[in-house]
Amino acid sequence: AKLQENRPKGSSVPNAAPGARRYLIGGNWKSNGKYDENAERIQVFNNAGPIPDNVDVVLCVPYIHIPLCLMSLRDDIEVGAQDCGVNEVDGAYTGEIGAHMLKDIGCTWVIIGHSERREGFGMAGEPEDLCAKKCKVALDLGLKVMFAIGEKKEERESGVTMDVCAKQLAPLAKLLEPKDWENVAIAYEPVWAIGTGLTATPEMAQETHADIRKWVKENVSPEIAAAVRIQYGGSMKGANAKELLMQPDIDGGLIGGASLKADFFNVINGVPK
Repeated sequence: AKLQENRPKGSSVPNAAPGARRYLIGGNWKSNGKYDENAERIQVFNNAGPIPDNVDVVLCVPYIHIPLCLMSLRDDIEVGAQDCGVNEVDGAYTGEIGAHMLKDIGCTWVIIGHSERREGFGMAGEPEDLCAKKCKVALDLGLKVMFAIGEKKEERESGVTMDVCAKQLAPLAKLLEPKDWENVAIAYEPVWAIGTGLTATPEMAQETHADIRKWVKENVSPEIAAAVRIQYGGSMKGANAKELLMQPDIDGGLIGGASLKADFFNVINGVPK
């Protein structure tokens, strides 16, 4: 697809204190925005100044707005989708968008396993095995994946956070080849903190991120555990991003509401410097 030929150029600024891994700041627009509203959002981001050079930034937008972003969003913000089909090729999959279609049009990332899709909204939720299969299909077709996991409030309160995360990660670990992990980020999103204004304290988030990294070390490999990026999602915004991103095992964020506003760049600029 040639949609991206006239995208405006972005700009970067050197970061004097890069961390162990490149930061990954993903924005999830969810099901938000009419065409003109999202065109205005794009202009806000295009004029928001440079991005630190150790930060990868991605906007995952509704399917219908992907072409708009690929034509007019600054070229240093990658464009992704919020889900994809489990189908590997064209065919009779009414309503589905295949990863091969996303790749063809110019997307580089996709979110798989967001809690809203795992839980369902007026429809059956997506089980762990399906999320893992979608992730493998997307990777095989050339996309990078933010693979979302996380626990509900009652699971956090009953002390089974890591049991829940492990159950969501286990089918993925069985399907992926070692090389696949180079294109996977794990997005830890405590369900009770998504869109509620509640946020895990930096210490709580760091503890769970460290536990996830330990699980990957024990169930995949130490090398992959050291390299994989683990994002925090759950009401991250400019006001709390700096404290969260200072934690050693928090490698970025998957941002919901704040990614619809200029505040998204306060998150991006909240990485340690």
